[in-house]
Amino acid sequence: MADISAKLVKDLRDKTGAGMMDCKKALKENDGDIEKSIEWLRQKGIASASKKEGRVAAEGIIGSYIHTGDRVGVLVEVNCETDFVARRDEFKSLVRDVAMQIVACPNVEYVRVSDIPAEISEKEKSIEMGRDDIANKPEAMREKIVEGRIQKRLKELSLMDQPFIKDQNISVEELIKQAVSKLGENIQVRRFSRFVLGEGIEKEESNFAEEVAAQAGLNKKEEPVAEAEPVAEPKAEATPKKEKSKKKK
Repeated sequence: MADISAKLVKDLRDKTGAGMMDCKKALKENDGDIEKSIEWLRQKGIASASKKEGRVAAEGIIGSYIHTGDRVGVLVEVNCETDFVARRDEFKSLVRDVAMQIVACPNVEYVRVSDIPAEISEKEKSIEMGRDDIANKPEAMREKIVEGRIQKRLKELSLMDQPFIKDQNISVEELIKQAVSKLGENIQVRRFSRFVLGEGIEKEESNFAEEVAAQAGLNKKEEPVAEAEPVAEPKAEATPKKEKSKKKK
């Protein structure tokens, strides 16, 4: 593989307007050949997309997707520059694909890595620095390992870094860039909300056997009937003995 220098990356960036990481990837894929890399970026829809990123995108649509079974749903706002593009079928299809992607990735919480609060990154660093598998490694090596793990974790939370569900060879970010190239406008995923049925509701735990018994009416215990105390029969009064009359002699 050809050595990809910083100057080579800069030259490709100047010619295409693509991001540095995209240019570096293109050069790696094409053994450092500038012309082939330009063609590769154009095929991916990346070459012209980066030039449009700074333009205001205030139009667009709010799309939705409800997953089979009606238990998970998503609302997502995707912006473009004009209402004309927002009404195009290609744009609507893109928004639906993005909504489906969010449903398919329950761990995703943010649109992009740059949206993730710094405290989350610090928390992840604290967790990783305390892991046993790197405890005995030199400090510099530990820092490098931890940084790599943190970046991997943050990308797991980022929508743009997910492999596209319909084409695992590209990321969601590349999907958006392809749409930018095709539709000729800046397109941005602004925000999304995921709804999971019953989420946050504290469910009452119940014993299954008791529940079945309750439905069958078997859980009503018959209260024992107190035995009646025997009624004492009244004692017959003693008949007074008649005094025997004394016979006169």
